[in-house]
Amino acid sequence: MYSERYQQHIKTLVEKIEQADAIVVGGASGMSAAGGYNWYEDNAAFREHFGDFAIKYGIDSIFGGFYYRFQTLEERWAYLARLVNFVSQAPMAKPYENLFELIQNKDYYILTTNQDRQFYHVFPETKVSAIQGDWTHIQCAQRCHDQVYDFSEEAHNLCTKIIDAQIPSDDIPICPSCGGNMELWVRSFVFLEGTKYKNELEKLNEYLLMVKHKRVLFLELGVGPMTPMFIKEPFWNLTYMWPNAYYITINPKDAILPEKLENKGQAIHEDIQQVLGDSVKYRRTLENSVNL
Repeated sequence: MYSERYQQHIKTLVEKIEQADAIVVGGASGMSAAGGYNWYEDNAAFREHFGDFAIKYGIDSIFGGFYYRFQTLEERWAYLARLVNFVSQAPMAKPYENLFELIQNKDYYILTTNQDRQFYHVFPETKVSAIQGDWTHIQCAQRCHDQVYDFSEEAHNLCTKIIDAQIPSDDIPICPSCGGNMELWVRSFVFLEGTKYKNELEKLNEYLLMVKHKRVLFLELGVGPMTPMFIKEPFWNLTYMWPNAYYITINPKDAILPEKLENKGQAIHEDIQQVLGDSVKYRRTLENSVNL
């Protein structure tokens, strides 16, 4: 039996979604983790897809492998190819499906720091800004030119060539312009903040300008303390400044409601998948009662 407080959270969330003229979603790694894709853990999915790397190098998570200092490019790109292929083919996690059902008929926009492309499984790219890049694209490590490349198909092909956690030297990706090394297009010291990155920001800013005078719900999902400057702090500031804005954060550990937003928001310290799933059920119940 759910507590009265939890049931009130579900009711408020559904009500605020229905009442909003616009919804701005901020999704981070906790959203994927709630659906079973925890990039920081040594779990069954990691062992299934990266077990050979775990055994050979002592890597204990997908992120651990991403930051591991491999001795050769053949080893590093074997791991990155496996990573990109895994992300490209990973089924959509349940929290994303539930979120879509909750907001699909509303005016919404999504800001994400995730690099796993889970949002793109169900939401159109025109409504999503991935401001830290994504694992399925690559760029020149020297940023010699302003272009990123889809690496999904090439990564899939490279995975068939991995032997003893390495790819052939001739298959190491090189920049088509300068002939130098390539990197995944994700936030790092060499992250290319070029045309594609600026387009992601422009889409978001245009939407915010369009809805700033409306009833806006800022819905924060799975945002932790590591990079608060991308989603958490902007959502706090905009909710505080915009008279018709409301803020809801869902995170079992890091749901924080600033004192200044006590009357304009709520923090739900529960599992994201559970909350979104129960919200879907609650709204279906309301719809069925209206149709009786």
